[in-house]
Amino acid sequence: MDDSSRSRKKGAGALPMAETRVEYARLMSQGITNAEACLQLKINRRTGMRWRFGRTVKQGHGHGHGRTKTYPPISMIAPSIISPRYLSEAERIQIADGVHAGTTLRQIAAGLGRSPSTISREIRRNSAPRSGRYAPHAAEIRAAVSRKRPRQSKIAGSAPLRTAIETLLKEQWSPRQICHQLRIDFPGQPEMHLVHESIYQALYSPHTSGIARGMTAHLRTGRRGRLPRRTGSARRSRFSGPLLDQRPAEVDDRLVPGHWEGDLVCGAFNRSAIATLVERTTGFLMLVHLNGKHDAVSVRTHVGNAMSALPPHLRKSLTWDQGSEMAEYQQFQDDTTIPVYFCDAHSPWQRGSNENTNGLIRQYFPKGTNLNLHSPERLAEVAAKINTRPRESRSWEPSGRHFDRLKEIARI
Repeated sequence: MDDSSRSRKKGAGALPMAETRVEYARLMSQGITNAEACLQLKINRRTGMRWRFGRTVKQGHGHGHGRTKTYPPISMIAPSIISPRYLSEAERIQIADGVHAGTTLRQIAAGLGRSPSTISREIRRNSAPRSGRYAPHAAEIRAAVSRKRPRQSKIAGSAPLRTAIETLLKEQWSPRQICHQLRIDFPGQPEMHLVHESIYQALYSPHTSGIARGMTAHLRTGRRGRLPRRTGSARRSRFSGPLLDQRPAEVDDRLVPGHWEGDLVCGAFNRSAIATLVERTTGFLMLVHLNGKHDAVSVRTHVGNAMSALPPHLRKSLTWDQGSEMAEYQQFQDDTTIPVYFCDAHSPWQRGSNENTNGLIRQYFPKGTNLNLHSPERLAEVAAKINTRPRESRSWEPSGRHFDRLKEIARI
């Protein structure tokens, strides 16, 4: 062993076994026992056991004094993968060898294929603060800490921004709608602008963002954390009717108003329901009170009355799913002159506007509640709230404003 290696090891201690730990974790994931892995890697079995199960080390002396440091199992430590443009631990070892051997910075840089300024900056930033000595392992730790660059989030650092967000959340606005409105309310103030994901993260981590706890209750779902996506249970088709391939082509483009999508929002044990109607072009919502029943006759009667009150040029078709509540669609067509078309079985995305709006409605009428307790006036109030929200899918124009303009024009 040369003098430079002896000098480096004396000050920095044994070199870290980063590559060996990564290889040990790979062998462990393959089901290899500790004894076999340690034999292959030529390490002590006790070392392998510490890596595999973790350990707690007490630092300090005396009973009840000092502190403990916990090293987690190696399976819980993700391997550090950084860009090649950053110096690696192996390169820092070569830098330390060169410095201790008296090699110039330009020679060290040439050997590593790096710029001399990179080597100079590395030694200046990551040497020991007191002694000024450059130790590779300590330099690697300092560089890792610097790369994290922890900083306070924009929401946590701005009380006016938090107030604006909380105010609109209490109005049941979505994070997307809030972000769009902030750009309108605070033009030229980038400190008040952000993306909707920042609001979601702030809501799910109120202890770091400063957002008041419990504000997730104002979200459409009311959840306090994210849930993985999952597929819903499929429903059986109970009867057949005119499908979407028989529907006029103009419906698909959403350019011609007057085509509607409908469905039921059901309460606890499917014993109560509200009919929802969404106009495809504007996204305008109507909530229909069913007077405590949601059988085929009640749906035909109440939905028919609601749509018959519309101007003729705004009641051209109705698209429904294959639920039995629309079993009397032929009588509905005779009464209202509005043709009814049905989605394919198990294809709710074919009524995308209605499905999305039903999610908004659940914010006011949660699942598992008795919907018969809500009066027609309450339904009209909720529909008005949703219709006055800015909608991203409609260039941030409220659905109600667009629909009111259409009511004033002649038949298209």
